[in-house]
Amino acid sequence: MLQLGILGLGEGRSTMSAALHSKKYKLKTICDAKEELCKQRAKEFDFHQYTTNYQDMLNDPEIDVIAIYTPDHLHAQHVKLALQHGKHVICTKPFIDNLADAKELLKLSEQTKKKVFVGQSSRFFEPAKRQRKDFEAGLLGELITIESHYHADHRWFLEKSWSLQESFKWLYGGLSHPADFIRWYLPDIEEVMGYGMISSNGKKAGLKNEDTMHFIFKAADGRIARVSGAYTGPTQPAQRDSGMSCILRCTEGASQADYHELRYSVTDKTGEEKIVVWGDSTLKHYFRFEGQSHHAGEYQNYLEYFADSIEQDFVAYPDIKEGIGTIALLQAMDRTLKTGQPVKIKDVLNEYGL
Repeated sequence: MLQLGILGLGEGRSTMSAALHSKKYKLKTICDAKEELCKQRAKEFDFHQYTTNYQDMLNDPEIDVIAIYTPDHLHAQHVKLALQHGKHVICTKPFIDNLADAKELLKLSEQTKKKVFVGQSSRFFEPAKRQRKDFEAGLLGELITIESHYHADHRWFLEKSWSLQESFKWLYGGLSHPADFIRWYLPDIEEVMGYGMISSNGKKAGLKNEDTMHFIFKAADGRIARVSGAYTGPTQPAQRDSGMSCILRCTEGASQADYHELRYSVTDKTGEEKIVVWGDSTLKHYFRFEGQSHHAGEYQNYLEYFADSIEQDFVAYPDIKEGIGTIALLQAMDRTLKTGQPVKIKDVLNEYGL
């Protein structure tokens, strides 16, 4: 059983629940700079081993894995310290916010022989797992194209002062999920072209960056994919349109994984259509808190997958290299929004000697 430390107790709340429910981990210590939040989580989970000093966890020889859920701009430093102290690392997406840090982290991971896993949680919910399994089993034939979106009525975000800061971008906070689906199936994205805008609702609130975006991706083998995100207006009813979907169109079949509804539909090479909607027990595994605000089941799934990778010594994906590749893709997406021109991923990577 691996011993786990959790840094950052906002999003880390889901990881606390995941670890406490898992047979593969013992939760050793939790940490947040805000003592009040530590006390809140301690009371909520009846788990009282907390600290406000990250160094306490780093110095604990019993901790095998540190899971990092701090603000994006702190990820690189927190991952670096964990590796330097001989810990395996789970880091929430986006992995880092500056590719200038990538080379040092890659080198450290190789030197220490410690694994780094990026918590792209959307790969680990039930419909996405089933979709991937069917695809890898060859039920759909060869992939032609993939489409993914994340559309949500997040107008309530506009009431939070931090969402109106220059540093806040829906591109990283929201579109990183569907963009990761694209990379999962088409890892060799060569070029991206996209357009974005700030909606009337966003402008009225004082939003600084795009809340509505559409992108086209081109892979090295010529296949194309598309992603869209819209965050400050009403959405279609869930029976008709999930907030987040991934659609595979293949030579002999097609499939669609819908996130919040835990719904999956597939037309396989026999032409037979199947629709799967998971029941209450599965829903309760994934969504354990009020509404669907935290989705601890995905975190438990990826925590246990990472534990298996340590025990059996295989690479847990997304690993550090894939995490860096996704950041390069997101930076290219950001650049095409600004320039209105296609951007090649290799140009972004080359700038940082990657």
